[in-house]
Amino acid sequence: MSASPPSSFVRTRWWWVRHAPVRGDGGRIYGGSDIACDCGDVHVFSGLAPVLPRGAVWVASHLGRTRQTAEALWQAGDFTVDGNVPRLTALPALAEQNLGEWQGQDRTRFFAERQPSAASYWFAPADERPPGGESFSELCARVNAAIDELTVEHRGRDIVAVAHGGTIRAAIALALNLGPQGGLAFAIENCSLTRLDHYAAPDGSGWRVGMVNAQPWLGAAEGGRPAA
Repeated sequence: MSASPPSSFVRTRWWWVRHAPVRGDGGRIYGGSDIACDCGDVHVFSGLAPVLPRGAVWVASHLGRTRQTAEALWQAGDFTVDGNVPRLTALPALAEQNLGEWQGQDRTRFFAERQPSAASYWFAPADERPPGGESFSELCARVNAAIDELTVEHRGRDIVAVAHGGTIRAAIALALNLGPQGGLAFAIENCSLTRLDHYAAPDGSGWRVGMVNAQPWLGAAEGGRPAA
């Protein structure tokens, strides 16, 4: 059992949720495009919603699929406080990587012509900028700045952030001090939960990783019994 943090520490808990699956992309790269997701897997949201905290600050990117996912979670669980549903703040800084001219290209053909790295299986190395877009390193810079600002603004609170795979990888890289390329090594599935706790103390601050890519709806059959 891990020891409790000293009382002088202020803990701000980040609950990162990746948006629901995109099924209408036609096999094409969408990146930072505004494309809808499919929130029809009710058992997924019923399994995830009870894990999330009540009374949290809710943030998302400005892309519609993150709002769709947040609203599906609200329908699956009771997040009302004093009769009010949470207020979702949309922040462009939390959006997925803008892949520029790669967006709209056939994904299979893209990877056939441009073999991804076995270490990250992403569209490009972290420092490569797609034509007309941004590199993953640039994504990390804007996401890290937003995390720093929100952690100060909501010091000591729970923050539920509904975002994207790239955004969450950037947050993990920040917490583990990995650098952008190290963040690309993490698998972040749709609707998965990643918990990153920020601790502030009089002599500095740091992060603690609670869970990465957790999928609480897996491993339990109907009625709460373990699946065969």
